[in-house]
Amino acid sequence: MPTVLTDPPSRRGQDGPRSRQLAIAETVIRNGSVSVEELVTLTGVSAMTIYRDLTVLEDSGVLTRHRGQVVAVASGLHEADADFRLEQSSAEKQQVAAEASTLVTSGCSLMLDDSTSGVWLLRSLADISNVTVVTNSLLVANEVTSCRGAKLMVTGGEYQAWAHSLMGPAAVRTIRSMHADLCFVSASGIFEMGCYHPYQEVVEVKRAMLDAAETKVLLLDHTKFNRRALFKFADLQEFDHVVVDSKTSPEVLRHLEETGVQVRVAQP
Repeated sequence: MPTVLTDPPSRRGQDGPRSRQLAIAETVIRNGSVSVEELVTLTGVSAMTIYRDLTVLEDSGVLTRHRGQVVAVASGLHEADADFRLEQSSAEKQQVAAEASTLVTSGCSLMLDDSTSGVWLLRSLADISNVTVVTNSLLVANEVTSCRGAKLMVTGGEYQAWAHSLMGPAAVRTIRSMHADLCFVSASGIFEMGCYHPYQEVVEVKRAMLDAAETKVLLLDHTKFNRRALFKFADLQEFDHVVVDSKTSPEVLRHLEETGVQVRVAQP
């Protein structure tokens, strides 16, 4: 049976290369594998253009070509480049970030991990000059340094290019020596009430931040539910707030509430 490909008209090659590449990536991830011919039909551009897009997405660690098929790489075993993740599901992430930003008060301290949701959180704040941000993410750090007067503390550690962040024992030690008012993290997958990520070194940083924060907040878009990954770093019930986007299914929301998870649904 042929793969069924659908995408909103605004993503069918009409909004430039980056929008088209995101549409391709989301289609491949959703279907597992897709042919180049199917992607040509989906986007309405030439096969040569599709091959150029695939080269960009391969370099970002999102997908690869294998035996004539385009195959998803970003999955429960792998994570995509941070620049790509920042744009992926950006509307939903902005929605979640706007809701989560209401938890931030003047003068508080925030711990933000390498999740791109943290960047969107900062962009949702009217003023970050009166908060202290602790992070291992260089994307988050760059966001903070654009605001004069904001206080920033960056952990040490080994630089991981794919995540644009610092990992390892040095990062974990620095985090565990602190205590923050709020910690905002995300997850690659949610399965059976557990929060998962493909890489252990990322999990160690997330766990350290959760242990070092007074209030724990999980930021999720609806695509993360029932997605598996290798390493568990928390149970959903551990969080003081779990913020989800408005596309999260009623069944998922009902299950979360029935199991005692403190859910906040962002509005579009």
